[in-house]
Amino acid sequence: MDLGFRYLSKAETRRLISFLGISIALILVLQYSELPNSKFLSSLTAKITSFTMDTSLANPNVESNNNMNVNASNSSSTNSLAMSPQVTSSVVYNGKVTSSEDNEGDDSVTTASVLAPQPSPVISVYKDEKSSFLQGSTPKIGDNKPVISMNSKRKPSKVVSLSEMNLQLQHSHASSKKPAASSSAVHMEILQAKSEIENAPIVMNDSRLYSPLYRNVSMFRRSYELMEKMLKVFIYPDGDKPIFHEPLLDGIYASEGWFIKLIEGNKQFTTGDPNKAHLFYIPFSSRLLQLTLYVRNSHRRSNLIDYMKNYVDIISGKYPFWNTTNGSDHFLVACHDWAPAETRGRMLNCIRALCNADIEVGFKIGKDVSLPETYIRSAENPVKNLGGNPPSQRPILAFFAGGLHGYVRPVLLKYWENKEPDMKISGPLPHVKGNTNYIELMKSSKFCICARGHEVNSPRVVEAIFHECIPVIISDNFIPPLFEVLNWESFAVFIKEKHIAYLRDVLLSISEERYLEMHKRVKMVQEHFIWHHEPVKYDLFHMLLHSIWYNRIFYVS
Repeated sequence: MDLGFRYLSKAETRRLISFLGISIALILVLQYSELPNSKFLSSLTAKITSFTMDTSLANPNVESNNNMNVNASNSSSTNSLAMSPQVTSSVVYNGKVTSSEDNEGDDSVTTASVLAPQPSPVISVYKDEKSSFLQGSTPKIGDNKPVISMNSKRKPSKVVSLSEMNLQLQHSHASSKKPAASSSAVHMEILQAKSEIENAPIVMNDSRLYSPLYRNVSMFRRSYELMEKMLKVFIYPDGDKPIFHEPLLDGIYASEGWFIKLIEGNKQFTTGDPNKAHLFYIPFSSRLLQLTLYVRNSHRRSNLIDYMKNYVDIISGKYPFWNTTNGSDHFLVACHDWAPAETRGRMLNCIRALCNADIEVGFKIGKDVSLPETYIRSAENPVKNLGGNPPSQRPILAFFAGGLHGYVRPVLLKYWENKEPDMKISGPLPHVKGNTNYIELMKSSKFCICARGHEVNSPRVVEAIFHECIPVIISDNFIPPLFEVLNWESFAVFIKEKHIAYLRDVLLSISEERYLEMHKRVKMVQEHFIWHHEPVKYDLFHMLLHSIWYNRIFYVS
């Protein structure tokens, strides 16, 4: 009995070993054969390895963020850029790895339609049915998987080209909205204004308005005239200070404070009778909301969002005006980076003037307004240091200096820091009182690089205009300020983030004649970006109010 059992056990052991051997052999054959199963096994193996190595997914202390790529799907190694189009450039700065990644969409590098620089001999531009590509001696940027630092915003899922933005604006302002069966006097005034603007007399030579700066100078002038003649704004008196009715007049978020100050002190455009109002203003400060309610290091903004939601609930319950239009004739002006999140829910129906004008986070072209981010260093003198050197005294081709937050700026320095004597590209400059070194470099540069940081917007755009330096905007999906009125392509250069390697070639391809014309236009558009203690015609207060008025008239839901 015992001998028989031992014999049976040995037989079963041999069978088990044989079965395991055959199984391993089959796995190896499938793994290295051309059968489809090999791909499945490779994928399965990779997924198992990824799951066991990515400990951050199981770490409860790692916060989730809608703007963060937690799974590192856009990540890459720190290898140097190679010639292969599948290799992505990356750079390590202060222990953080960032990278440049290829994106889908229109790959063209855009400047003015009439001033578009011709490609230099190094770069050839051509198009196929799906997109256009840049080809040159500079290595291409591919789409390998880079590792993005946890404090960097993820790259956009889709890049919307400037030409696509223009089409979206045309579509949203299409003349297809029919008047309501029973319209109020205010609504009839809006329809009348729309008709007059659409049929505006052609402006040939306006002594004040230089037509290349505008999308349609005739429509703009008529719309502006009607705004001055007709527009009435009701300001909600509700809301406690400091979040409501309290202007901050300096710093990088000062635009919202200046608007609060000037509109609440204005008699021409405001009315105490809401039944006569074309627009209703929610007078809150997104910066003071953050300073007042945000719990430092909590990484939670839900209380800020709830605060604004509760405010809308209050005014919609107290007054009939929100419910009449579902908020579409209401507007707000907010410059803090978090403002898009703070104005979710019902407030999405408002006209939102936002500094963080990012398509990726819900900015609606044709309804919302891109608010210029103006860095006011002196509230007493907001136009301090305005102006710059003449073109003949600008020896620097391109200038950038600043913190390396976000994923774009480290790539900019990777390519261009200390590479060319006329390219002054660096991290933060040494601190000098009044930032005089920074300002002097802007005044001495032909082109000023406006590269996005954590968000798409940057005060450098307006700073460049202040110092008569042509803005070079490197920020995918950023809608430029006052987009519904200004023809940005006539006085600025737009370069996609993935084309940073071609920066110098693009700038050198702009002829001296074109540069001088663009410089002239930057000087002329400057008046539209200036705050005054007492508003003047065509200044930023009036231009911002006009864009809100214009979108109120033309936006089609």
